[in-house]
Amino acid sequence: MQSRRVSSKIYRKKYMMNNLVTTEWLEKNLSKVRVIDATWHMPNLKRESYKEYLKTHISGSVFFDLDKNSNEKSSLPHMLPNKQKWGEIVSDFGIKNSDNLVIYDSSDAFSSCRCWFSFIYFGHDQNKVSILDGGLKKWIREKKPLTNKIIKFPKSDYLVKENKFLIKNKEQIKQNILLKDFELIDARSEERFKGLVPEPREGLKSGHIKNSKNIPFAECINKKDNTFKNKEELNEIFKKQDINYEKDIVFTCGSGVTACVLGLANSIISGKTPIIYDGSWSEWGKE
Repeated sequence: MQSRRVSSKIYRKKYMMNNLVTTEWLEKNLSKVRVIDATWHMPNLKRESYKEYLKTHISGSVFFDLDKNSNEKSSLPHMLPNKQKWGEIVSDFGIKNSDNLVIYDSSDAFSSCRCWFSFIYFGHDQNKVSILDGGLKKWIREKKPLTNKIIKFPKSDYLVKENKFLIKNKEQIKQNILLKDFELIDARSEERFKGLVPEPREGLKSGHIKNSKNIPFAECINKKDNTFKNKEELNEIFKKQDINYEKDIVFTCGSGVTACVLGLANSIISGKTPIIYDGSWSEWGKE
């Protein structure tokens, strides 16, 4: 009986992944994981993520369309879909609740982090969802294998468990300005945070939410190879903002995408699951 318990622990440890996996690790373990291309580009770049995926991608990957796989009925961009729609999306991918997932992108907005957060929000085991560190750009630079072959996986019956506490709404953000129950960290650039430049989306005022702090998401990334900075470096970046770690930390940005980059960075530091203001500045900046 004891040997069974020990072997079970070894099995779990073997298949538990970190928030990040290296390109080397993925190349060796492609057959053991499900891979997702979650590339999304800012509209002003005039790049079509799906066409890029059709042309070349990591073998076995399915394409996650951020725009289509969000709440398309909402006037706000990239809001999370409802529980039913998420179950249909993931079941159509043939992904099971037991699958280990590796998500990548080739985006300057590191959109894979939004997909990573979405899976966690809808109940996938956080130990089974990882980001490919350095993304497709690093994979290509290292001349690792690519394909244009699309694999159609059998449909699954994915079960969704919504973790609603991982999302804050506008009313909660308003209340927090007075109550200061949690720290609010904005992932946009310093220029946008300070209102020195206009917002890229029309109809939004410039500036930031009162009492929020600013960590531009790009500060968490190594420019040389698009990998995340290490735990110690990330910790120093967060420390500069005098964050009270006894409180919950909530992340915001322009439309809920790069907030998840900070969410991942904080998860690397603390091991905590990120909390996101889903409406972000696209909602708040309309006031």
